[in-house]
Amino acid sequence: MAIRVLVVDDSSFFRRRLTEILAKDGDIDVIDTANNGREAVDKALALKPDVITMDVEMPVLDGISAVREIMQQQRIPILMFSSLTHEGAKATFDALEAGAVDFLPKKFEDIARDKDEAGQLLRERVKAVARKRTLGRQTFSSTPLASRPAPAPSDRLSERPALTRSSFERPKLNERVSSRGAFQASGKTYKLVAIGTSTGGPVALQRIITALPADFPLPIVLIQHMPAAFTGAFAQRLNSLSKIEVREAQDNDVLRPGVAYLAPGGKQMLLEGNEGSCRLRIKEDDSPRITFKPSVDITFATAAKVFSDKVLAIVLTGMGADGREGARLLKQQGARIWAQDEASCVVYGMPQAIAAAGLMDEEVSLNEVAARLITELKHG
Repeated sequence: MAIRVLVVDDSSFFRRRLTEILAKDGDIDVIDTANNGREAVDKALALKPDVITMDVEMPVLDGISAVREIMQQQRIPILMFSSLTHEGAKATFDALEAGAVDFLPKKFEDIARDKDEAGQLLRERVKAVARKRTLGRQTFSSTPLASRPAPAPSDRLSERPALTRSSFERPKLNERVSSRGAFQASGKTYKLVAIGTSTGGPVALQRIITALPADFPLPIVLIQHMPAAFTGAFAQRLNSLSKIEVREAQDNDVLRPGVAYLAPGGKQMLLEGNEGSCRLRIKEDDSPRITFKPSVDITFATAAKVFSDKVLAIVLTGMGADGREGARLLKQQGARIWAQDEASCVVYGMPQAIAAAGLMDEEVSLNEVAARLITELKHG
């Protein structure tokens, strides 16, 4: 059965272009289009598409408000299209917080080397998020946004945006039992936490990082597939919502406990030095052989050289298999690898690659990652 898509954009040119690109795949059927957010809400309710592509800036009702209204009524994966600007990044993260599952830049040349590659990536992304049509509450909440109280702001900053309890509900940190039974800490000693993710990652990372305590004992490196224009804004957003410090990584940053370093988009983040004094190297990468910039594989591989077995690596939701080979090198050194479970992933690609390769030590639901991480480090 074909994936039924509703295309929403106030530009007739973009609606037509997007429809033509998606129509090249026989498994995708664009059932209708809408030219503003209000029309999108009405057609989503009437047509019940499998996926919605949504522009951010539209008349009558903007894309973020449309996402909120749609998510109040039904669970539909929504893919946002955004401009690669600081304001575009902020709006995109607001849309993800409202319930959208992923985003792509409106200029397709920003995500691929040519039109054919960009079209293929778009079709793959639509098909990937469509698999979550019947999403569980770990990814979306069925509770209307208007009825959800915002959690109290953190003590570290006096002025922080209120969080909803939709995609970003914090786990209970004393909750150690899941459907797989009681979590037992390994007893290992760690010097670094490394987290890699792609599609669905901004929501997943925010849920984890905002749940960590201010006295978190280790440095964290974060590798999220994201355009260069977005990583700075995303790091700022995480920092404003978290008790730990979050920053976009800079060349020659010295790793410090309780700080999370987000790899800059369009570049590679490498670790060098030794476990007592480790620095980050941020490098340009023009290699056509490397698909992802930043690449989870590259950061994981250099972490294995510096920290050997003293790394806890976590692979979260995302398309493809980035992170598998880096995790393999970590595993050879004796490091531990966790992978997000399928039920809580937006796209079960990267974690599945870890599991299929036999590299996974623990399978963890997104709701449990922060609590398990704290328990694992406490008993190390």
